[in-house]
Amino acid sequence: MVETELEPEVVQIFKLINEGHNFLLSGGAGSGKTYSLVQVINHAFDEHPTAKIACITYTNAAVREIAERVDHSNLSVSTIHDFLWDNISQFQVELKKCLVDLLKSGDLKSNLAQEALDYSFFDSVEEGIQYKEYLRIKDGIVSHDEVLILAESMYERYGKLRNILIDKYQFIFVDEYQDTSPKIVKILLKYLQEQKRTNTIGFFGDSMQSIYDDGVGDLQSYIESKIIEEVPKAQNRRNPQSVIDLANQIRTDSITQIPSDDMGAPNMKDGKIVPGKTTFLYSSSKSINQVIKSYETSHFEGWDFANSKETKQLNLTHRLIAEKADFSELYEIYDVDPILKFKSSLVDKIKEDNIEIADDDTFEHVARAVPLKNRQKENKLDLILADPKLNSLFGQLKDLPFTEVRKIYVSKDALLDDKKIDTDAQAKKGSKRDKLIKHLFKIQTNILLYKEKRFNEFIQKTDFPLRFGRDKQTLRDTIESFASNQNKTIGEVIEEADRTGICLMDDNIQSFKRENSYVFSRVSSLPFSEFQNLFFYLEGFTPFTTQHNIKGDQFKNVLVVLDNGGWSKYNFEYLLDDSIYASLKPAKKKSYPDILSRTKKIFYVCCTRAMRNLVVFYQNPSPSIIENAKRIFGESNVYEV
Repeated sequence: MVETELEPEVVQIFKLINEGHNFLLSGGAGSGKTYSLVQVINHAFDEHPTAKIACITYTNAAVREIAERVDHSNLSVSTIHDFLWDNISQFQVELKKCLVDLLKSGDLKSNLAQEALDYSFFDSVEEGIQYKEYLRIKDGIVSHDEVLILAESMYERYGKLRNILIDKYQFIFVDEYQDTSPKIVKILLKYLQEQKRTNTIGFFGDSMQSIYDDGVGDLQSYIESKIIEEVPKAQNRRNPQSVIDLANQIRTDSITQIPSDDMGAPNMKDGKIVPGKTTFLYSSSKSINQVIKSYETSHFEGWDFANSKETKQLNLTHRLIAEKADFSELYEIYDVDPILKFKSSLVDKIKEDNIEIADDDTFEHVARAVPLKNRQKENKLDLILADPKLNSLFGQLKDLPFTEVRKIYVSKDALLDDKKIDTDAQAKKGSKRDKLIKHLFKIQTNILLYKEKRFNEFIQKTDFPLRFGRDKQTLRDTIESFASNQNKTIGEVIEEADRTGICLMDDNIQSFKRENSYVFSRVSSLPFSEFQNLFFYLEGFTPFTTQHNIKGDQFKNVLVVLDNGGWSKYNFEYLLDDSIYASLKPAKKKSYPDILSRTKKIFYVCCTRAMRNLVVFYQNPSPSIIENAKRIFGESNVYEV
């Protein structure tokens, strides 16, 4: 590749590299940051054929994309955690010392006795310290969070590790830097910079797209101290003009995006930027589902909400989506089961007051012995017993030992992890779904294989006997009864799928049934259609996705629903009514800047997914919000529906 073929920003980057500077490429949504990253990697190899380059990024999907676009044996592309572990795992002596010190200082939490912790504590672990998807400190097994803390501690303490990393990689590039932990940034821009040896550190990303709480957000302090030099990239190759104009009003930094000068860019047509359509809808009486279903306006003309590759509806929380996609009962069990929530409150109270619990104390005994009250000073157990439904749920657990009940744990990750953006997306490594949800996925997958006439795959995955002609009719009838939602419960489908051989109950689901009988019972009583709706949502068949899950993707049509969903970290009213600050109480005024900034960023990310049409919907807005919407979107683009 010759220099004239390089983007102007890439030429500027190599000028900085040749002058011995680290750099940051800052580009807004749709600017082609990954294309720039690929150009930088390729040109670095052109100029330094024997160099080794590390590229670290946030997701496995990004790892695959970069690795596919750059084919070079000296390039190492990995996620942040894998990169760190690959570079510290062989130093077991140092690892063990740092782990012990972090445990003793309290920087890492565990139930290990402090007096037992010394530098020989982990010597009996044959495999050494290991990195897994789960945490078991006493066995020397650390997880994601611990890897970050360990790595920072090791690079802070050991200069030889810094030199090894510098010598190993002449270039270290960080993709989507805004999502990178501050600990990683500190390793690269503080500890490595303290060495006499040098390499080049480069960052690529956009501070306006820092929507995850554990990310560094921006590198402003490092820019001001001249540790890195910033290279802005203003072009936008994705969005139509109307979305670019909207996005520029939202941005809070110095970047003002402009249309690309590449006539072949996705947002160009016949040598001109596509105008696009950006609309703000509001209603005081109708939900967005009612608006969409009625099609009473022309604002969704040409939109196909059944085409998940082309059209997306973005909501802030899974809870909001669960209501719209009809799996809310299943979601409630995994997110806020009232009895498990009550149990957790008991556990917290027991720890707080250091209450002794005997091994044979029942759940009911503990619930009566450890009184809990709500804000209205009412006894929580009395409220549970007075409610027929809650009393029935409590009855399933009340006679079990509390030591057993306290181990019951569910989380929405066990239900919702590994959401695909569309049906072509690849499953991620290490899903957190529990054994019950995984088993139900097997059942529904086998149903789909049969419905789609992929019979060879179906036969390989099932034990359904096809010995006689009548077996085919039995199979067809069974599948149809599962697929057509004939009022079967999840439990009935599990039993029938096992009995017929469509999906046997293996050791995993049997152990879940034994160890989590309460959760199994609750889920089993729900209609199978609840799970099917969840399946189609998670597998990308529906237009629904959360606003956090959309980053990095693009779609022809995007509908953004402005509803906080009870999440106090965001407030769309703050976003659209700048006069509200004066009416806030002091405590809310204090949190206002952070909430507003966080809300602006998620809104920016959502709006800039649209390649042609963007609709923003707000229910029950105040007159002030409507007036501000007219100012931001243009009066002719604001409609009541």
